Amino acid sequence: MKILMAASEMSSLARTGGLGDVLDALPAAIHEAGHDVSVVLPLYRAIRENTSLHLRETGVHFPVQVGEKIVEAGVVETVTTRGVQVFLIRRDEYFDRSTIYGVDGRAYEDNAERFIFFSKAVVELARRMQPVADILHVHDWQTALIPVLVKDWALPFRTVLTIHNLAYQGSFWPYDFRFTNLPGHYFSAQGVEFFGNLNLLKSGILFADAVTTVSEPYLREIQTPEYGCGLENVIHEQRAKFTGILNGADYAVWNPATDPLLLQKYDRASLALKRANRDALLQELNLAPQPTGPVIGIVTRLAEQKGFDILLPVLDRLLSDDVRVIILGEGDPTYETELRHHTLKHRHRLAFRQTFDDRLAHLIEAGSDLTLIPSRFEPCGLTAIYSLKYGTLPVARAVGGLTQIIRDYDPGKDDGWGFLFHYYNSDALWDAIKRARALFAQPDVWQKIVQRAMTRDFSWTTSATAYSALYQKLVPSESAATPPAPKR
Repeated sequence: MKILMAASEMSSLARTGGLGDVLDALPAAIHEAGHDVSVVLPLYRAIRENTSLHLRETGVHFPVQVGEKIVEAGVVETVTTRGVQVFLIRRDEYFDRSTIYGVDGRAYEDNAERFIFFSKAVVELARRMQPVADILHVHDWQTALIPVLVKDWALPFRTVLTIHNLAYQGSFWPYDFRFTNLPGHYFSAQGVEFFGNLNLLKSGILFADAVTTVSEPYLREIQTPEYGCGLENVIHEQRAKFTGILNGADYAVWNPATDPLLLQKYDRASLALKRANRDALLQELNLAPQPTGPVIGIVTRLAEQKGFDILLPVLDRLLSDDVRVIILGEGDPTYETELRHHTLKHRHRLAFRQTFDDRLAHLIEAGSDLTLIPSRFEPCGLTAIYSLKYGTLPVARAVGGLTQIIRDYDPGKDDGWGFLFHYYNSDALWDAIKRARALFAQPDVWQKIVQRAMTRDFSWTTSATAYSALYQKLVPSESAATPPAPKR
């Protein structure tokens, strides 16, 4: 089966978060499952300037109508190290920018136009490809208009939308609807309109043939007012087309036994070698060596979703103990300012790096004893999956995919590989940290839990099998792809 995936990120090319990690690993896993997979991304400046990539001009150009304008899209090609073909849509006025979505915490004002253009260009590319794609698999709001275009243009592709985070919906003022060039009746409650605005994610939910979320618990949660971000009724009405498929880990990248970014590789049989990474991490960040308590790592976006409003009130209390806390990430300027303030007070126990550094992220996973994931909501929880493989135990809120990944440690049964808390408040988080801290003081028990955590397997094979089954349901094997109908 031929699959064409479309997204705004792919870690080996352009990344801001977990979406990029998924788009690096999932296509490769689908390819290994026997499908012909290609990916389409915008050609961002960072990709074009990356001299390590081998980009090839295809010579393919085609016009795309965006509102009253006709703009030309170019197509550049590359191949990932895993053998996945990637097409890059070039239009410099939209994508030749310093960042993907915005600057200084503010989104670009023309993001609706940028990604409506991209969605149209993906469909135009799909119409020209040979052999013809069976499935267009799109990801998040940036490409969620594609299923609408496929239906409106009467094209034979089947469409799958994966929602990685419902909080980001691509909601824009109604005037941006003109860029879609769709008939006016689409701007309605049965179409792309939502409370007077253009809502791209809602449009994908309504018009895609199938919709997936990145874990089964998250699928249940987003049908409730607490987690549905306003779309819970829409999702409930479309429930029959939804499936929850847990993301996997790319163990070709996230594996301490083979990770080239570590000072010292290790596995379950050589767990003592993990200590060398711990020491190197503290030294690099100028933190006091040899703490009696755990080293605690946090690699994440600085956003309310990630639980900083309940973490910051306990930081002083946490750092009064002989622990080390390392935070890597960027995002909300308010949280960045508070963390810099805490760093000044605890300069030998707290390190904050306001950036994304892939090498340092790997070293934090390997050099930490605990990772904190106090999320308000968490669709999947890739960080927890990575941490378990590195023998770094998660302290996390029991929400979303985290409940599918982590089993709370039960001392009575001597079972579990993490520490969960349920209520979203600082006291509940603090209680979970205290439980972990008490067990860290018992090295034999701690090592046993760590060994158990490292046996957890969340490889992409299981996820790829589930996606393959979904594709097969949409396009039975006896069905033959037919050439796309001409655009209306």
